[in-house]
Amino acid sequence: MKGSTIFIVDDQASVRHALGEMLSVFGYQVETYDSADGFLRVLDPSRQGCVVADVRMPGMDGIDLVRELARRGIPLPVVLISGHADVPMAVAAIKAGAEDFIEKPVDDVQLVAAINRGLARAYAQQRAQEKTQDLRACFERLTPREVEVFDLVVSGYTSEIIGARL
Repeated sequence: MKGSTIFIVDDQASVRHALGEMLSVFGYQVETYDSADGFLRVLDPSRQGCVVADVRMPGMDGIDLVRELARRGIPLPVVLISGHADVPMAVAAIKAGAEDFIEKPVDDVQLVAAINRGLARAYAQQRAQEKTQDLRACFERLTPREVEVFDLVVSGYTSEIIGARL
């Protein structure tokens, strides 16, 4: 997604640097943060991108970051990474809403695929939301009589569908 940024959140400088370099080679714009709290403090909710975050960090961990983004209504996909992964942790991450869960050492192809899936899903959701807003704007411009006709057409169409199913 053009204009998207990959936000790397990891408390280990070497991991941030390695992931940042690798993703830059793949053509991504990258920003790095040493904590989830630091990332959230400066995050502009209107920015597009994908978060790649470590699960285990001091302060807010990666799973809590996923939950906090959801609580704030920020639709950034999050790919969680961990060097100490286990099945319950992976399940908790996915249930919290993470896009994917990848074990360290991170396979670059696997990470790029997860990021691309997340960006594609976020873009599709954004487009659907824009289309819904456009439809609402068009509907709001209808006259009262046009709304009546619309309701009749929709009602007839719904009856037709229900009749076809019976």
